[in-house]
Amino acid sequence: MAIAWADVASGIDQLAEEWRADRSARQTRRHLESADFDRLRDIGLLHAAVPEADGGLWRNVAESTRPTCNALRTLARSDPSVALVSAMHPAVIGFWLAQGDYSESAWVEQRAAVTASAAAGARWGTITSEPGSGGDIARTTSTATPDDSGDAFLPGARYRVSGSKHFGSGSGMNDFMLTTAVVDGEDAPAVFVLDFRDRPWDGTAGLKLLAEWDGIGMAATQSHAMRLDGCPAVRMAWSGPIEAITLAAGPLVASLFTAVVLGLLDEAVETARGQLRDKAAGMRAYEQVEWSRAELDHWMAVQAFEGALREVESGDQMRGLYAALRAKQGIAEIAEATLSRLSRVLGGGTFSRRSPFSAWYEDVRALGFLRPPWGLAYDSLFLTSLA
Repeated sequence: MAIAWADVASGIDQLAEEWRADRSARQTRRHLESADFDRLRDIGLLHAAVPEADGGLWRNVAESTRPTCNALRTLARSDPSVALVSAMHPAVIGFWLAQGDYSESAWVEQRAAVTASAAAGARWGTITSEPGSGGDIARTTSTATPDDSGDAFLPGARYRVSGSKHFGSGSGMNDFMLTTAVVDGEDAPAVFVLDFRDRPWDGTAGLKLLAEWDGIGMAATQSHAMRLDGCPAVRMAWSGPIEAITLAAGPLVASLFTAVVLGLLDEAVETARGQLRDKAAGMRAYEQVEWSRAELDHWMAVQAFEGALREVESGDQMRGLYAALRAKQGIAEIAEATLSRLSRVLGGGTFSRRSPFSAWYEDVRALGFLRPPWGLAYDSLFLTSLA
């Protein structure tokens, strides 16, 4: 029996309500719990990256972006770290799904294997960023060497990848991770899949933990730094330019991460509203203005996201990417400003570690700085503005 979005949405709603009751404990975590991801798998969230023809939820970028974003937005209201890691799964597999009409046999075979792994419960993530790259995958210094004797965990050409990587969100939870490297003798970077299943992090199997994630924002995402040293990999079976892949999947990917920011902002504004109701009569004029501006900012963020989703739903890749990138960066800025306003209204108690607002503020800052860094983000905004 095929899964339906209504069932997934209902399951996410119930789970989010349960997790919200445990918010204080969740916000102090510095690690992920596999039980959380098992429950999301059982609800059917992984099937967001499985085609309908195979019993999943995916149709195409235009039709599947909104329901996937809605699920992540709800999830982010109760646990932004889990929501961010969960967003990686459809974002990564989206690079295959967005090019579903590409008929080259090697691509079709690999795409089927990737989506079949998601249907079977495998989780996907990414570990592409490198120190000094500014988040730009085109600046990778990692190298890839062909190795026909390597692990054939997916259909495709086998390689060994070496290089330093960081921000591997979901490390320890994800089964497969996407990365980039330059193949010996080639100029442009290529995309590879790493098999993280049961692979030790001590360097004995091509993967060494350099540093555990210790960010003050998105603290429980396990965005560890790793050293790849001849790590077995399979190359993405895409024979065209990488720009075609990123353009096709870009509207989906940007929208998924924006949904996480917006879900967090939804919850922060609603929580503040609940705290202010009983003290409304005694609020100073400044506090009234700051609250009104926070509400207005939140409303603007919601409208921006809705506008972006409508452009994605138009089916025009460039229009969708243009809108999704602007919504993402605009909402990241709005979210940070809104959390500051809420703190001014609610008072110094928001700086306590016991207050959810202190964690939320650092979470939205992390999303703005790291998904991707501001410099690269505005490069993309400028380039698409003239496309």
